[in-house]
Amino acid sequence: MTATDLKPHLDRAHVLATLGHMIRIRRFEDICAELYTKEKIRGFLHLYDGEEAIAAGIIPLLGPQDRLVATYREHGHALIRGIPMNAILAEMYGKASGCAGGRGGSMHLFDRDTNFYGGNAIVGGGLPLAVGLGLADKMRNENRVTTCFFGEGAVAEGEFHESMNLASLWNIPVLLVCENNGYAMGTALERSEAETDIHAKAKGYAVASEVVDGMDVVAVEVAARRALDAIQETGKPYLLECRTYRFRAHSMFDAQLYRPNEEVEQWREKGPIVRFQNWLLEAGIISREEIDEVVTDIDAEIAAAVIFAEEAAWEPVESLGRHVTAQERLAPPVVQPAQQMVETTYREAIKTAIVEAMERDDRVFLMGEDVGRYGGCYAVSKGLLDRFGPERIRDTPLSESGFTGAGIGAAIAGMRPIVELMTVNFSLLALDQILNTAATFRHMSNGQFGVPLVIRMATGAGKQLAAQHSHSLEGWYAHIPGLRILTPATLEDARGMLWTAIEEPDPVLIFENVMLYNRSGPLATNAAPVDIEKAVVRRDGRDISLITYGGSLFKTLEAAEKLTEDGIDAEVVDLRILRPLDLATVVASVTKTHRVLIVDEGWKSGSLAAEIGMRLAEEAFFELDAPLARVCSTEVPIPYAGHLEEAAIPQIAGIVSAAKSFCGGS
Repeated sequence: MTATDLKPHLDRAHVLATLGHMIRIRRFEDICAELYTKEKIRGFLHLYDGEEAIAAGIIPLLGPQDRLVATYREHGHALIRGIPMNAILAEMYGKASGCAGGRGGSMHLFDRDTNFYGGNAIVGGGLPLAVGLGLADKMRNENRVTTCFFGEGAVAEGEFHESMNLASLWNIPVLLVCENNGYAMGTALERSEAETDIHAKAKGYAVASEVVDGMDVVAVEVAARRALDAIQETGKPYLLECRTYRFRAHSMFDAQLYRPNEEVEQWREKGPIVRFQNWLLEAGIISREEIDEVVTDIDAEIAAAVIFAEEAAWEPVESLGRHVTAQERLAPPVVQPAQQMVETTYREAIKTAIVEAMERDDRVFLMGEDVGRYGGCYAVSKGLLDRFGPERIRDTPLSESGFTGAGIGAAIAGMRPIVELMTVNFSLLALDQILNTAATFRHMSNGQFGVPLVIRMATGAGKQLAAQHSHSLEGWYAHIPGLRILTPATLEDARGMLWTAIEEPDPVLIFENVMLYNRSGPLATNAAPVDIEKAVVRRDGRDISLITYGGSLFKTLEAAEKLTEDGIDAEVVDLRILRPLDLATVVASVTKTHRVLIVDEGWKSGSLAAEIGMRLAEEAFFELDAPLARVCSTEVPIPYAGHLEEAAIPQIAGIVSAAKSFCGGS
């Protein structure tokens, strides 16, 4: 875009198109409200009435290569971006021919063909995603702009501030558009923000910004042209605060008791359609007949869309499980005969895996807290900054939700990020992005967008780090559909799982137990990628199956050796993958031994051990000669004192004792 483009050319064709965009949105939303009262559209329905000038003034300026991230009030954005009205309305009906196959609904419209990356039901949730999309474009030197729409309520969220900081810190080409309608649901802006001038907040992040009358479509377009020109010239982010007003309730559930009717009517009098249309008529630029023709065409389109949505087919119930993860699975890696063996550590095995991945694929990069100059909290990435540079070894601020969301966006855009969260407890600050975006994006978009992301984190207790740094939460994450959960324990898995995970089309979380980083042993110099579909029997046995994973594996193997002193031959199964569970390997082991003990460093209540036990009860009950049993962590926050910490988590003696009690021992 050049400076000559900074002012709109208000010829008849342009103003008719602009007015048509706004009228089309308004009349479509009117029909949606009517269909909602008839229970054709369900769930939440957030209408855009009153805010049409923002979408109409900005979106037509974007090129087809540019990306767009919207909010849950996104019907207008989707219409102007070019998603067919038929597909939008069918989606709101929940029909298979909807733009997201009926899996997203009103709040989650998606369209890969128009680079429309969805509405987002999470307030502020799209901001880190937009930063990540822009980051991918910047890293590949692609000339794109990502535009992210959000409401003023989002500025109270940490994700707004984290995203602003990241976008500015990394010079990300994003246009951030705040549609400030004065009310975050029912809370007026002055009751929720100490600083109500939202554009002023950008100054703290060194982001260029301005405020514009969001009810004046010409003013919005002028400001948007200025912002896009600045982004094109500088490659830096730009914030537009568009002050507007929604004429309808927050959603169709909203009784709207928090604002007087007089206030609504006053705003209606200066609404964007009335204002622009009257000016065009008074100036003689267009005629009433031309407006009537526009309305007639729009009404015909809407009527056809209603018929289409009514007659469209429902997705068969049999396809319920589609698009949770990619339908096409990768072929298992080919295992190569081991060549020269070298002595190494778990830590070095992971580092080697990262180096190999980055050398093999220039889309791979590592990002996280202190992964660069510091070398990683557990020294996994030490030396990698010098080797690969700051573009691919990215130190991030302490903003887990922000940089995890950015990693998600970069992955959706085609990069292969490895996001390092320093410890598993810090991942809770990113849980919103992991649960609500990474795990759901493929499903909500009906398979249009995948998230090929790897997230690594340290987990487990044993280092006397006390209650806030000693969690074993991998079982929590194993609860979430759409994720793949890996727990490498051996050197081979520490090195080999990462490359297989990077090739995955879906998000993979790798949990590295803190007690394993210094563990050493021989590893083949040609160690290859490993299968991340199957559990592994680490020790054959005939009397009892010991089922475990991660940091408890070597305790369990040692316990199995001790059990031989009492004539008990224990089989040890390393789960390795907690989601999806390879239950077939577990059942095969139990079918052989007829007894089972599950060793799980998580707390007993709601544990992964409970899940495995219940599945065995469902699928292998008649193979059991003894009750199901488990050894888990004591139900206390992990204490600091060494002897108490040791008592709180599974230990060899406890595993041996529990196994003996079910095998006739004392």
